[in-house]
Amino acid sequence: MSTRIRTWLLIAGLTGLLVAIGGVIGGGALYIFAALAVLMNLVGYWFSDKLALTASRAQPVEPGSLPQLEQAVQDLAARAGVPVPRLYLIPSEQPNAFATGRNPRHAAVAVTQGLLAHLPMEQVKGVLAHEFAHIKNRDILVGSIAAMVAGAISAIANILQFSLLFGGGDDEDSPLGLVGTIATIVFAPLAAMLLQLAVSRQREYLADATGARLLGRAARGRAREPRARRPGDPDGRQSRHGVPVRREPVGARRNRVALHDASADG
Repeated sequence: MSTRIRTWLLIAGLTGLLVAIGGVIGGGALYIFAALAVLMNLVGYWFSDKLALTASRAQPVEPGSLPQLEQAVQDLAARAGVPVPRLYLIPSEQPNAFATGRNPRHAAVAVTQGLLAHLPMEQVKGVLAHEFAHIKNRDILVGSIAAMVAGAISAIANILQFSLLFGGGDDEDSPLGLVGTIATIVFAPLAAMLLQLAVSRQREYLADATGARLLGRAARGRAREPRARRPGDPDGRQSRHGVPVRREPVGARRNRVALHDASADG
């Protein structure tokens, strides 16, 4: 079964859970609050790029200021068959990147300063390919659908909780009864959260596979190669985040082990 099929089966499960709870409970107020949850998520989906970029303090990249990064973005956009997204730089030393936007025409890609400082460009392209896969696969839309359904289920559970606490109805008037109401309050949001997390994980797997196809075999091989030797890095080895790693000479290591054994015998 493909990742796309599993994703939509999980979303169908979320929707089925929502319909089942709403059908059993009934009542106009519940539908109003469920509609409010859907509306809030729609607003979040429509303005997702502005919200995410503002929260991360991202600044637009001026044309020509980062030519290698801009060329990589243009190349990956052509390979993915999507418009060139807006490019942003985040003032953070943590190596990271993300894509946002409600569709490929309104997409944006943001990278941190730490990503550019600690990784060679071939590995940066690998990170960007994963983000372009999210744009190509419309993962913002898929995630928003899952969030809308999960939010509606959580809204229903909250209304049931307040109704139970403040005596909004008698037990005999509730189709669920006291035990069913408590079970719905506890387990419905948990089930919705687990299904939503499963959808997110499936989309990440799909983004990894799509990003690998965008890069191609030759680019993936170059991305795995160690960084070229630089001043201050005698043997050319780098840690994952670009910190030079010094390799201990074999002779020195043998002498150190021999001294340790001699002191242990003594």
